[in-house]
Amino acid sequence: MSQDKIAAHFQLSLAAMTAAAGDAALLAVSRAIAAASIKALKQGRKILLAGNGGSAADAQHIAAEIIGRYKRERAAWPAVALTTDTSALTAIANDYGFERVFARQIEGLGQPGDVFIGITTSGRSPNILAALEVARQRGLVTVGMTGPSGGSMGALCDHLLVAPGPETALVQQIHLMAAHAICDEIEVALGTPAP
Repeated sequence: MSQDKIAAHFQLSLAAMTAAAGDAALLAVSRAIAAASIKALKQGRKILLAGNGGSAADAQHIAAEIIGRYKRERAAWPAVALTTDTSALTAIANDYGFERVFARQIEGLGQPGDVFIGITTSGRSPNILAALEVARQRGLVTVGMTGPSGGSMGALCDHLLVAPGPETALVQQIHLMAAHAICDEIEVALGTPAP
């Protein structure tokens, strides 16, 4: 009898989520990211996000929750996924190389006090590392979301969320779960009614 791959994936996901829910360090850094985001938004700053592939989709998803809404009707807050402007991405990649596609945008859009969230499950994506480096130089709060290896991004991050998980897909699921919890925390703290 063959193993039910669908059920096995659900069980593996459940185990990863349970491990994340009991990970004191992950919960603490999620709270710290929420607090940094709340502080930035209260001061009229913005949140910038970037990732590659599935992490690009997560960056866009998180930005949409912040600028649109997560659960509550409230005022819009500034959040930009640096993965969405195909003209900027292709021009920068063509002129400066793919490693600069996010760093160059941070040079143009980032301001001291903004938050930059770089997402890379391996912790080794050159364009995310370059973006974190530029963000740090420009006085942004730097946040990394990665997997168990963490790569070399820890040295560039004020806050590093390390998701436990035996495979990329599960790390991405934990990133999104943590991001939703962070969005919820932001909305509770800043939940002013929409005008």
